[in-house]
Amino acid sequence: MERIQARLQALRNEMKQREIDVYIIPTSDFHETEYVGDHFKARAWMSNFSGSAGTLVVCRDHAALWTDGRYFIQAAKELQGTGIELMKMGVETTPPMAQYIYDHMSEGHALGFDGRVINTKLAEALKLKLSDKHASLKCDEDLVGMIWSDRPSLPQEAAFALDVKYCGKSSADKLNQARTWMNEHKIDAHIVTTLDDIAWYLNMRGNDIACYPVVLAYLIIEAKQAHLFIEESKLNDALKQQMMQDNVVLHPYDAVYDYVKTMSHTKHILLDKGCVNYRITSSLPQECLVHNQKNPSQLWKAIKNETELANNRIAHIKDGVAVTNFMYWLKNNIGKISIDEVSASEYLETCRKQQDNFIEISFDTIAAYNENAAMMHYHATKEHCAKLEPNGFLLVDSGGQYFEGTTDITRTFVLGEISDEMRRHFTKVARGMMNLSRAKFLYGCTGINLDILARQPLWSEDIDYQCGTGHGVGFVLNVHEGPNGFRWKRVPEREDSEVLQEGMVTTIEPGVYLEGRYGIRTENELICRKGNKNEYGQFMEFETITFAPIDLDGIDVTLLSEEERAWLNAYHKEVYEKLSPYLSDEVKEWLKIYTRAI
Repeated sequence: MERIQARLQALRNEMKQREIDVYIIPTSDFHETEYVGDHFKARAWMSNFSGSAGTLVVCRDHAALWTDGRYFIQAAKELQGTGIELMKMGVETTPPMAQYIYDHMSEGHALGFDGRVINTKLAEALKLKLSDKHASLKCDEDLVGMIWSDRPSLPQEAAFALDVKYCGKSSADKLNQARTWMNEHKIDAHIVTTLDDIAWYLNMRGNDIACYPVVLAYLIIEAKQAHLFIEESKLNDALKQQMMQDNVVLHPYDAVYDYVKTMSHTKHILLDKGCVNYRITSSLPQECLVHNQKNPSQLWKAIKNETELANNRIAHIKDGVAVTNFMYWLKNNIGKISIDEVSASEYLETCRKQQDNFIEISFDTIAAYNENAAMMHYHATKEHCAKLEPNGFLLVDSGGQYFEGTTDITRTFVLGEISDEMRRHFTKVARGMMNLSRAKFLYGCTGINLDILARQPLWSEDIDYQCGTGHGVGFVLNVHEGPNGFRWKRVPEREDSEVLQEGMVTTIEPGVYLEGRYGIRTENELICRKGNKNEYGQFMEFETITFAPIDLDGIDVTLLSEEERAWLNAYHKEVYEKLSPYLSDEVKEWLKIYTRAI
């Protein structure tokens, strides 16, 4: 790992010139996007850790990287030999990042970071933490950019409009919804920097981030007009016409930093300090009063309208056809032809590409064989991938972006002989998914109230998975969307504990991950719907919209309750009914076997 050590030394040289004791490199772009384009992969370039979540802190003599439980195994491997210490978030012995920075900061020196990639909430918290050391913040330079000579350029992909027939509501209506809310709350301007919110407001999608159909842009909504900061070359004539009709004024992408300096005319400004970068907020005139709260559009877009839900169901049928065709190919070719994790992933993507209105995959496919599947977010490459053999498990977590919606599905496939323990764990995972899918609950519950239903079969054996049970899913947007989710405790950095509302789409994906042995996950998506309302209140329930076989070769029927077996049989009956019209005769006959009643 000499190249990583050389990069760290080059960064330290730049730090020394500026009397910077500590420099922070997050996993972020200018918009706090979960998955970032190649230009913004500074943390990966500096550390060799390729996971989607983590923060690198470089000191004069030390370096450490914080990441969550999804990546403990992967990070330990990728950081080996770099000199970077792994900090396991959520583990009792792990120091908080702010305390680590404090301990490595000298009196009167500086904390450095690129102010465009650190959100305001974090910057202000660190400034307060370091106040008694009289430390300053140096956030106007990108030191990694100075040493990264072959850094990829910013993307210049074209944007496209998402027709109202798919999303169900015009951009004009969405902007008016924001202005009505602003008027009620006495807000003069709303600064929106999160790309999914901007895409939702303007019914605009793009290709600036792989698997995530958004456009790099900033949006400021005011009472009479809105301001969109974007490279205008990305907009076709139809989008420009739409912007004109919606009274959206176009500005160059980087002009937002100069524009916010002129906003003294807008006294009350709404923004989310957890998302808006520090350079923007620190550039606002002093007379502006910042109202720090979540963008109201976060909740609005999480509650899908009936047009979006109807289209989403169509997208999941297409996706189920693709996954079923893949499963048929895998089951019938394992041990007969050479298949590895990469070729399996490529074949599944080919199956998706055959579906009408397919745009792209919704995240990098995880195809993980046996022990590799113990790493929750493992990613195979042609240089480092396992060959599949007719034994054990293949875990495949994948999804698609269609004009009708975004999908996310995980299936664990039995490739041949498995042990009794593997079968028991496979069945326990399936039971957890089924039990939460069958839940009925009173309105007002959050995912925290319900998570135990998925974990109980595993907790009964003293097994857990170190992540949430499920997340919200966007509509032709990010596959991980707040504010809804399932987890057993509140996690500060995961704001996904909103009350479950009718129209929210959430995944259920319990799992077992045994390091060095195997991993299992089964995942479906659900729509939250209203059930009966009576003297006890409004009951809620879930509608399953993911349809693909759960591999019966891994099920131990003796471990299922009568209710669980009935649910699984009914689910598989529906899988066959919904998918068989779109399958070849061969696959249709095979599917009868894998959706049979047990």
